[in-house]
Amino acid sequence: MKTVRTICAALLFAACASASAQQAAQCPLLPANSGLHWEEQQQSDFIVCKASTEDGRTVLNMMLTARDPDMTLSRALRAEKGAFGGESMHWYKLDMGGRDLPGLESRRITVVKLDKKRYAQIWIEAADTSELASLQSLTQGLNLNPSALAGSSN
Repeated sequence: MKTVRTICAALLFAACASASAQQAAQCPLLPANSGLHWEEQQQSDFIVCKASTEDGRTVLNMMLTARDPDMTLSRALRAEKGAFGGESMHWYKLDMGGRDLPGLESRRITVVKLDKKRYAQIWIEAADTSELASLQSLTQGLNLNPSALAGSSN
């Protein structure tokens, strides 16, 4: 009987922890019809959100942080204009040191300064240019929770 109580308590604790983790999600809500789901990894000073398709392919990645990622994105690699979190931005093509690797035409990266100590680094790994356009549009419509930053001070 003691073993049954222990197992029941462990299962109840796991269920509560799971429910708590779902409520504490920091990644922006994905549209229900997107076919994507987030995998969230929270550290002390950043959050990584990885959106995967139903077949497990990661197509959209986002790092939310209070620290400036200090990435230099070359103006020569600018691609499409966009917006995220109410801020205008540009998507950039990836620089692979001059190498033309398969799939690069459907990959993009950007960094967005959301406010004084809030940054989003976003990268897309689409299967083709059609999916790229769809993911860029989806990203533009994401609603970012203002407190969605590990280690942020309000």
